[in-house]
Amino acid sequence: MKALKAVVMSLLLALSLPALAVEVDAVKDAANTQVENRIDLNTADVTQLQELKGVGPKTAQAIVKWRDSQGPFTNVDQLLAIKGIGEKTLAKMRDSLVVQ
Repeated sequence: MKALKAVVMSLLLALSLPALAVEVDAVKDAANTQVENRIDLNTADVTQLQELKGVGPKTAQAIVKWRDSQGPFTNVDQLLAIKGIGEKTLAKMRDSLVVQ
């Protein structure tokens, strides 16, 4: 009886592994798509930055200037150091940004 339970459990485990692998791949694809649709603060040019809510030409240029003088962004909150970007503006664009 114990041997039968072991065989059944092994079969159930073997059958469930491919489904788990497919699910993991789907999660990875979704995460990659989410990042792909965001603007990377460390690589975006002035034109790309202007696509963000609340960012015009002057603010976009200020972001690039800050990045050039301070080095790469390590987190999105560093945008608060840039004139013209406050908590409200950052909140509008936060979901559209990524720092890689």
